[in-house]
Amino acid sequence: MQLRPKRNLWRVIVPTALLATFVVAGRSEQYSKSDRELADAMLQNAADDVRKHYYDPKFHGIDWEARVQEAKAKVDAATSLNIAMSDIANLLGTLNDSHTYFVPPPLSHVHDYGFQIEMIGNHCYVVRVRHGSDAEKKGLRPGNEIQAINENPISRQNFSKLVYILNVLRPQTSLRLTLADEAGHPRQLEVTTTFKLSPVNKYFMQQKSNYIRLDAQDELNLLKARYFEQGKELLVVKIPAFAFSQSGVDDIIAKMRSHQSVILDLRGNAGGYSLTLDYLLGGIFENDLKIYDRVRRESTKPVTVKGRHQTAFTGRLVVLIDSESASASEVFARVIQLEKRGIVLGDRSSGRVMEAKHYRHQLDSLSVFSYGLSVTEADLVMTDGVSLEHGGVGPDVAVLPTPADLANKLDPVLTKAAELVGVKISPEEAGKILPYEENEQFNAPLSLND
Repeated sequence: MQLRPKRNLWRVIVPTALLATFVVAGRSEQYSKSDRELADAMLQNAADDVRKHYYDPKFHGIDWEARVQEAKAKVDAATSLNIAMSDIANLLGTLNDSHTYFVPPPLSHVHDYGFQIEMIGNHCYVVRVRHGSDAEKKGLRPGNEIQAINENPISRQNFSKLVYILNVLRPQTSLRLTLADEAGHPRQLEVTTTFKLSPVNKYFMQQKSNYIRLDAQDELNLLKARYFEQGKELLVVKIPAFAFSQSGVDDIIAKMRSHQSVILDLRGNAGGYSLTLDYLLGGIFENDLKIYDRVRRESTKPVTVKGRHQTAFTGRLVVLIDSESASASEVFARVIQLEKRGIVLGDRSSGRVMEAKHYRHQLDSLSVFSYGLSVTEADLVMTDGVSLEHGGVGPDVAVLPTPADLANKLDPVLTKAAELVGVKISPEEAGKILPYEENEQFNAPLSLND
């Protein structure tokens, strides 16, 4: 399989009550006959794809056919295409599966809320604010705690639901934020969203082929490994996603082997390809090892990786994870723990660990735009007999940035990791190592693909 980056999305557990609190932006609310026919086709295709390919033929005890009929009644009664698509998303959400979700047709406009949020421990914090955004002008700052968005309280349990709604199903023209002040008291702040015509639509409207090429190159640049070296003592490797070919992984391992200690930074890494995971794990073990059982609809098979023997990296290893680490990055961290190969440090990971395949459908026979869904085709059961889905990976050493750390661009997590391998880096210095790329997309992770 060619390794091509895919921007997948998070867990689709979208209660109708939660969806109802969000207005729709970016799509027309007119509901024509053709829209109704499209909604019916999308529902049917989604139901069929799950029916044929979902890894658990019993659907976790859910009466899938009954749920499909309930969804059809809602879609038939919907007053807009957006509401109908929300009903389809909600149907898939009943499976409570992080890798089974609906991908609606593309919006005519792309949006930028001007800030990024992240769960740190059990609290939601602003981690970045875009310069010049309305959020910045209104006084939003890194380190601010957000208790609710549009009156919906935020927790680890519903964070991904909100992200999915806000970024995919129902982008908002503005957001009403409930912030906690220093004393923990709530205060309200409303920020306006920036919208612009999507590059794909520009391409078709203006017939300039360089738009798509530029977008693809931006994606590839964001997925490159980045490095920081401190002599032969330490190498820090930032891996944004598991989207490397075997030769790409070979380059990473070769660079690791020239250092005594490596900090592998998987914070924000939301997964990627199982082959990349296999190559990278094999590069840090001398011998072959089993990493998990792949549980499919028809069979359960052990999955092993081939160790590199004399060419493996055998030095000290620390793996960094956070609440955004998902899928392949979680499997990697857990294997490190189970095999006692290194130290896992940071925050508990997201608990979104399955293997999925994407099924794409065209809007019609002439359309270049498409919609589709991701369907889980395998659960992964680790060698201790436990699936990471929903539970995630608990770090060996928990280190959480404070609001002051976020506000001052400090990185105590990297500082602690360096300390564990005998290298001194101050939080101020650590915060300047491998800085965040300004054009990285807000909360749009990858998933583990077979």
